[in-house]
Amino acid sequence: MLQTFINLVSGLAGGNIAGSVAKQYSPGILISSLCGLVGGGLGGAWIRSFMNSGNNMNAGTILGGIAGSFVSGALLTAIAGFVKSKMPDK
Repeated sequence: MLQTFINLVSGLAGGNIAGSVAKQYSPGILISSLCGLVGGGLGGAWIRSFMNSGNNMNAGTILGGIAGSFVSGALLTAIAGFVKSKMPDK
């Protein structure tokens, strides 16, 4: 449970930082946050299964989860921002 919370917060941070760094591809604060949460949750679960850690909580698992969730949240936000920038304005 704690690892999932860490993954979600890391993904949220990654999504919002990615949205604020690349202004031309920013999908907005709400979409950045949602993409960060989804990307962090999925990325953290993938990293946890890849590391084959189960429920073990050690420094390597926590840091790997933070890094994977951060990058996953940022990547999903960047993809959403790119798609939004390519859509025609109304």
